[in-house]
Amino acid sequence: MYKIGNIYGITAIAVVGGGLFGFDISSMSAIIGTQQYLCYFNQGPHGPGFDDDPKCSGPRANVQGGITASMPGGSFVGALFSGFLSDKLGRKTAIQWGCVIWCIGSIIVCASQNIGMLIVGRFINGLAVGICSAQVPVYVSELAPPSKRGRVVGAQQWAITWGILIMFYISYGCSYISGVGAFRVPWGLQMLPAVGLYIGLMFLPESPRWLAKHDRWEECHDVLTLVHGKGDPDAPFVRLELREIKQMIEFENRNADVTWTELFRPKMLNRLHIGVFTQIWSQLTGMNVMMYYITYVFGMAGLSGDLNLIASSIQYVINVGMTIFALVYIDRWGRRGPLVIGALLMATWMYANAGLMATYGSPAPPGGVNNVAEESWQISGPPARAVIACTYLFVASYAPTWGPVSWIYPPELFPLRVRGKAVAITTASNWIFNFALSYFVPPAFVNIQWKVYVIFGVFCTAMAIHSFFVFPETSGKTLEDIEDMFLHGVPAWKTRVEFQTSRRVEGGAVDDTEKSVDHRESESPERVENVQEKKT
Repeated sequence: MYKIGNIYGITAIAVVGGGLFGFDISSMSAIIGTQQYLCYFNQGPHGPGFDDDPKCSGPRANVQGGITASMPGGSFVGALFSGFLSDKLGRKTAIQWGCVIWCIGSIIVCASQNIGMLIVGRFINGLAVGICSAQVPVYVSELAPPSKRGRVVGAQQWAITWGILIMFYISYGCSYISGVGAFRVPWGLQMLPAVGLYIGLMFLPESPRWLAKHDRWEECHDVLTLVHGKGDPDAPFVRLELREIKQMIEFENRNADVTWTELFRPKMLNRLHIGVFTQIWSQLTGMNVMMYYITYVFGMAGLSGDLNLIASSIQYVINVGMTIFALVYIDRWGRRGPLVIGALLMATWMYANAGLMATYGSPAPPGGVNNVAEESWQISGPPARAVIACTYLFVASYAPTWGPVSWIYPPELFPLRVRGKAVAITTASNWIFNFALSYFVPPAFVNIQWKVYVIFGVFCTAMAIHSFFVFPETSGKTLEDIEDMFLHGVPAWKTRVEFQTSRRVEGGAVDDTEKSVDHRESESPERVENVQEKKT
């Protein structure tokens, strides 16, 4: 069967797995404010079931939190399980299983007759998102040449933003369908990307490192030839990669007794703490809350109906556009700069929204704004437009900073022998906090109203301080450099992006380029000795 060898073509197909998360976010955010959804899953005084009563208030705040949180709850489980599935079946096959699970969950969600069935379907969808979000970055990073690895892993976040945008407009269009079709159609259509991804993966090669780990060396060599050698099995870069993979496997075999406990030993615990908090802080920015519940936020600002949905969609366009800057410049910017600056900017917009809401806002009438109870605070006029503007600026600050860096940064922190286990833990921490926030934010909007913005502003301030003093720079450094940096305890604020001219052999040609992150999949003593010999 024909196999795609271009790394950008491989990435374009594979990151659809990350896009599934985006489809889920916007299919919920665009639907939870529609009258059709509110009436069908109504728990208000008029009882459940679909009707045309404009007073339908939909699920209670804590129940809506449970509906939304069921997906990240499933993703937490899926992320933890994905490492085992990927090691046994292969990176590509694990992602394909994620596609199958996604379709099963989407069928249940689409056919939901009650809230319980909806929660079960979303939990199953979450299992698929957990598997794909953890394994797609691993898959593309193990296929990409070092100089392109940061860019292709960052494409995961861009795919998420595209998924959010596309599914939002589909859901918006379907909101004009009368009756239950308004939400059943988009929930059914979200199966199509998973079907396309499953088929597309048939035309992609397996990870050469996974093949080598299972002693399938001939296939490993064929994949390297396809992706890096342009059909030439004796291309210099192919030989180099194959040699380093062999060194990696030999090193792993000598350290086959590595267990989960190694991550919690003194020399590794600091790195685990940094990787876990990178993912935790990315959730505590409040970005996914803005994505899930943006219609509530804009409802407080006086927007309703089509105007609310259109205004909400603008932030998704901003999200897609601003993420491009990270894909182009992330290796120049490094990691620390975007994390610290992004956190400070997001804190600014959160505090601004809190100040505007507190100064110019007032409690909503009984039943909330537009009969949505979660909109328990209201603001109007120019201050309301300022709230909307600050929300857009918040998204524009997150998209090129914490969004992509939170996926790129953790795998760079760990040595090979524990990287798979470590990334599974960091990704799972992302999803468990996503679960918690998705569940508690709707009641928070009801109970503490505008003070929700203060909480997230404090989180953003804390993450800026934490990033500055604790998170070291990894961009421009080899894995050996990073290992040495941690072993010698170099203060995070004294690390910097390193660019140095080196003659690299990639794609069968010698190229003089600036050295970006060298993610060589090897840390064997033999390689270190070889490098030292070459330098001398």
